[in-house]
Amino acid sequence: MKPRFAMMSLVLASALTASAAHAYDPDWKRGRIYYRSVCTSCHVASPIGQINPSSKTKAEWTAYLSANKHAKGKDTVTHYVSKEYRAQIKGSNKAAEKFADVPEQELFEDIKAFLLRGAKDGEAPASCS
Repeated sequence: MKPRFAMMSLVLASALTASAAHAYDPDWKRGRIYYRSVCTSCHVASPIGQINPSSKTKAEWTAYLSANKHAKGKDTVTHYVSKEYRAQIKGSNKAAEKFADVPEQELFEDIKAFLLRGAKDGEAPASCS
């Protein structure tokens, strides 16, 4: 019986550790605020123009975010959620200031949740107006 109990304990401990490592539940509302305040404000001023979440499907957004290439590979998507970038623009951007201390990976997951929710085939296709 002891080996079986030890094995069950090991399986349970592994399951608890794995679930704790993936415990963050993305906040699409926070992602929406950041995307609209930071990403959209910059894109409106650029030649590319505004990029609505509904301009791509969930698969296209997932591929774009996984590739982590922005501006045709000139920089990364993760740069724009980095604490360093937020510190640079917080004087002129209230969202960057408000979310200055949010961990980078959490903010990235929040934005991803917003984009997938608002994608062309998402739960609530969204524009940025």
